[in-house]
Amino acid sequence: MVAENYACAYKEVIEVLKYTNRDDVNKIPKDMILLWKQNMKKDYEFQIDKNRPIEEQNLSNEAKAILANIFKDYWATDYQRERIEAKEKYDLEQIEKEKYEKYNPNDIFKNRNKEEIIEDVAPDNVAMTEYKESVFKKFLNKIKQIFKIS
Repeated sequence: MVAENYACAYKEVIEVLKYTNRDDVNKIPKDMILLWKQNMKKDYEFQIDKNRPIEEQNLSNEAKAILANIFKDYWATDYQRERIEAKEKYDLEQIEKEKYEKYNPNDIFKNRNKEEIIEDVAPDNVAMTEYKESVFKKFLNKIKQIFKIS
């Protein structure tokens, strides 16, 4: 079973392809289109406004991603494909760089030591609690005193 958000996205993609040039649609493998048609949510209502460009249509993020992959894989020229792949590579490198800076293996132990120091410091206004012996404990101590057991 396909997740509902992807089922809706497949419906949106099929609707977009209805208004796309037939030559471009024919470049997409038939089995892929068939897969989308079989897994789309049939009762989901989505219509294309012919008077607005594709960028202004109310497409889900999943549908946009599918259309972007269609463009990259089937419609883009070699130059466009190279530019897209270079941009994707750059974006991944930036994400990895941010992760490295956030979770730098060289600084992990430095931060951990600082946290331990902070945890060891007791607050200034610590309230002392008075220890009270229970009745049973008092009774036991009296018996020990009587028999001089220590």
